[in-house]
Amino acid sequence: MFNELLESLQTILSLQHISYMLGGVALGLAIGIFPGLGGIAGLSLLLPFLYGMDPISALAMLIGLVAVIPTSDTFTSVLMGIPGSSGSQATVLDGFPMAKKGQAARALSAAFTSSLFGGLFGAVILTGFVLIARPVILAFGSGELFMLTILGLSMVGALAGNSFVKGLSACGLGVLLGSVGSAPATGENRMVFDNFYLMDGLPLVVVGLGIFALPEIIDLLRQNKPIANASKLGSGWMEGIKDFLANKWLAVRCSVIGCIIGALPGLGGSVVDWIAYGHAVQTTKDKPEFGHGDVRGVIAPESSNNAKEGGGLVPTLLFGIPGSGSMAVFLGGMVLVGLEPGPAMVSTELSVTYTIVWSLALANVFGAGACMLISPWVARLTTIRYALLAPFMVMVICFAAYQATRDLGDLVTLLAIGFLGVLMKRFDWPRPAFLIGFVLASGMETYLYQAVQFDGIGFLLRPGVMIIGAITIFSLVFMYRQSAKKREEEASNDEASSNSTGANYNRRPQIIFAACVNIAFLYGIYDGFQQSFLGGVFTIVISSLMWVLSAIALYQLLRNPSNDPVYFDLEYIQGYAFDKDATSMMHYLYWLSGLIIGCYFVGYVISITVFFIAFLVVKASVSMWRATFLTTIAVGFLLALTQAMVLDLPIGLLQEAIALPWPIG
Repeated sequence: MFNELLESLQTILSLQHISYMLGGVALGLAIGIFPGLGGIAGLSLLLPFLYGMDPISALAMLIGLVAVIPTSDTFTSVLMGIPGSSGSQATVLDGFPMAKKGQAARALSAAFTSSLFGGLFGAVILTGFVLIARPVILAFGSGELFMLTILGLSMVGALAGNSFVKGLSACGLGVLLGSVGSAPATGENRMVFDNFYLMDGLPLVVVGLGIFALPEIIDLLRQNKPIANASKLGSGWMEGIKDFLANKWLAVRCSVIGCIIGALPGLGGSVVDWIAYGHAVQTTKDKPEFGHGDVRGVIAPESSNNAKEGGGLVPTLLFGIPGSGSMAVFLGGMVLVGLEPGPAMVSTELSVTYTIVWSLALANVFGAGACMLISPWVARLTTIRYALLAPFMVMVICFAAYQATRDLGDLVTLLAIGFLGVLMKRFDWPRPAFLIGFVLASGMETYLYQAVQFDGIGFLLRPGVMIIGAITIFSLVFMYRQSAKKREEEASNDEASSNSTGANYNRRPQIIFAACVNIAFLYGIYDGFQQSFLGGVFTIVISSLMWVLSAIALYQLLRNPSNDPVYFDLEYIQGYAFDKDATSMMHYLYWLSGLIIGCYFVGYVISITVFFIAFLVVKASVSMWRATFLTTIAVGFLLALTQAMVLDLPIGLLQEAIALPWPIG
């Protein structure tokens, strides 16, 4: 073992290996900064260049890219409220509010330091764990994986906001939308309304961008000011590092979570950051401000999502079972260069395995250093008036969303989920809870079906299931006690109530939205009864439970006094309801609707060009010449990226009719 370690160390320190690794790091930086693409797109772009390369050099590039994307995708999550990838969605909750307070440098510094620590921690743990991982991973069957999804859902309690029933109902709504499409057990189509696009389910990228990015863009546009008012952001860099050191044990715990979750096939990056974030919320006692700019809400997910890459390599290398989408593409890259994943990776190819592990550690150092280096310039984006940034953000979001399935339905779904996200934000129905439910829905049903099929109800008596169940119960009890303590503290201070203006609320909008959620669960019950037992039982059970909870929320909105925590309307909190000159919530959704309708008729390139110029002239009040210049740069960048990555854009009826020969979409 020690001989293989020394051999791998000598390999990774060679000039050739470092050069190829830096190439992968540079590409990973570019891909990570671009919202919504993430590791799958980056690795897919790199694969064609690996033909004929030396296996170790090819692995250096792959690892360089894999390691840095979870670090670089933090930029847009913190600076613009747009998740850079599915693994950086939880970072938005506190990183973006910190940027709006002028603390972007502090948030980025804490995030990059945490990412570096998580990546190194994952590599160190993986070094010793790689030899004992086989029996550990094989011990996890469908029953244990099902209980892990339950553990993930238990984190909803920590993210449920002011009203527990609204939080759980939001989670249930996410589970319901995550159940759209084919039933895992029978293949029956559920809640698709005879629409071919819905038969494959809703893409995570589209849902993540719609539920978080669009509401934040609209909110900032309505405020008509920069993301942050501070013009000098350099003073926060050391403070972010100090924040990490002050919360080092939180980073350690979340890195452990990342390693464990990353090693379990099927969970991966789309859930690990939420579990780590929920853990941070549940274990913090000293006046936390999670959701409003608490740096611990940045440290926790960033530590875990980098550590999970080390964990994800365990099943990928040992069994050829990828733990996530990016690991699936990485597996294809290994096969492409002549490496066969399996037991040989811990016997005859052990030196290659350790080369991969330590390349991961070194690439994390390079990636974090590069991000720190360019951060002062990137962070200055927060001081630009947001009306100038918004068209570019919309262009990027629509581009990333369309790459999910390359169907115009991606953009329509983006708009619909964005509208839902706007309403959930307005009425304080927690969007993180919704996204956790959506992410875990498919796996939860699949694992439950497999567990019952293999072991019957007896799967609940498996030791692993019982241990994870005990952890879940402990987590819920701990969370409930913390919540009760918080309520007592708030009750003792009559003046400190965020809903003190509740008596002035117009209850009708909140009641209508709650009623619509309740009706959605009723439809889920109805649709479930149209399927076979195995095809409909999951949605029937979930919808029935959530219909009861949403009915309780609706009843509370109808009957409880206006200072009850269930009441919340951001229009009143931010003062829009009292300002006759304020832009309406729907105004910018109409702009987005026009863009998507234009994509259908004339294609994306023409539509985004017109949208760009019109928005800059009308909403940002810039001259036509300047608007044309900025539009030319932005659209040119989009076309160059599309050409380089061999991606598609909606062509529209016009281009179909005249069959243009050049690739503008």
